[in-house]
Amino acid sequence: MPLKITQFLFALGFFTLPTKRSFHFAMAWRSSGNTNAELVANLRKSRIFTDDRIEKAMLAVDRGDFTGHLPYQDSPQGIGWNATISAPHMHAAALEGLKDHLKPGARVLDVGSGSGYLTACFARMVAPNGKVIGIEHIDQLADVSKVNIQKHHSDMFTSGLLEIIVGDGRLGHAIPGGYTAIHVGAAAETVPQPLIDQMAPGGRMLIPVGPQHGNQVFLQIDKSSNGQEITKKVIEHVIYVPLTSKSHQIGGS
Repeated sequence: MPLKITQFLFALGFFTLPTKRSFHFAMAWRSSGNTNAELVANLRKSRIFTDDRIEKAMLAVDRGDFTGHLPYQDSPQGIGWNATISAPHMHAAALEGLKDHLKPGARVLDVGSGSGYLTACFARMVAPNGKVIGIEHIDQLADVSKVNIQKHHSDMFTSGLLEIIVGDGRLGHAIPGGYTAIHVGAAAETVPQPLIDQMAPGGRMLIPVGPQHGNQVFLQIDKSSNGQEITKKVIEHVIYVPLTSKSHQIGGS
């Protein structure tokens, strides 16, 4: 891959910096396919995920419904409003990291839900009696994501399994009992306290943390079963776009 393209993708946070633990991420760039099924099969061969439930969810939610440009290529694609749908291996890695918390009946918050793709995958994994809320601060993009999901998964909305809302993801969206799993798709300079507060006892959050253009880490944050203790584990060093305001993202300032 040409250096300039590689630097561009690093800057957008679509893959991890090279460490021993990122070997499978490096291999993931060979995971592209000609169909959704081929893409998913190649991601599993690269061991980005290992769980049958993840495979089932990714096969059920066709990436082609969420981007019209090279949907089965393992690379990020623009979706408008200075936003992107991340590379498939990043979505697969998020599902793998949260798999033990994505069981039927679980409650999930997807911060920066974008195209709606990963939000729909979460919904497949926590169905039939779970709840997934995607929060997106660009209202036009939230509308597009609803259209994307309704192409083949309108039942997610009618059943109440999935909801897309417009709001500031840094503030989360409080619900009774909190969330079993929280996924954040952009880097916060520090972990937003509202998101920690909204984790259920025994819950897990995956979030990139660090300054824009600085040293960032992808954190796994776990809350103890009694809700009193928080533990943090660095999964990988990464570079992501910032978790920021709507005006900053659209204006680019």
